[in-house]
Amino acid sequence: MTDQIFPAPTVGVFIFNSNGELLLLQSHKWPGRSVVPGGHVELGETLEQTVLREAKEETGLDVYDLEFICFQECIYDPAFWKPRHFIFFDYAAKTDTIDVQLNDEAESYRWVKLDETLDLPPDSYTRYAIEKYLEMRR
Repeated sequence: MTDQIFPAPTVGVFIFNSNGELLLLQSHKWPGRSVVPGGHVELGETLEQTVLREAKEETGLDVYDLEFICFQECIYDPAFWKPRHFIFFDYAAKTDTIDVQLNDEAESYRWVKLDETLDLPPDSYTRYAIEKYLEMRR
């Protein structure tokens, strides 16, 4: 089914600007869905180091005040562009700038008020993490 031998530990980075808006991306990897930056944990790298690196690589943003949200499993989900097994570790983070510099993993971005995010079509994993984050804030 896939050339992936083991599940891949992966982070999702929920980046909030000083106005409390969340950065959402459009990516060919999740067609038609809003997602957050993220990627694979490299050998010898902590989850927090991965969050910092992936945020910088995919958006050009420096992030801080990392807060763990939840973990999830994604096992051969047909919504992803190819068969993969991921273990997502989702973190909230803050940034001081809104000057996003996308790499080639996303086509576009937008800053969205948190209460508007669930009205957009996020992928199911992004939706779940947003719901968990909102629960943490109650």
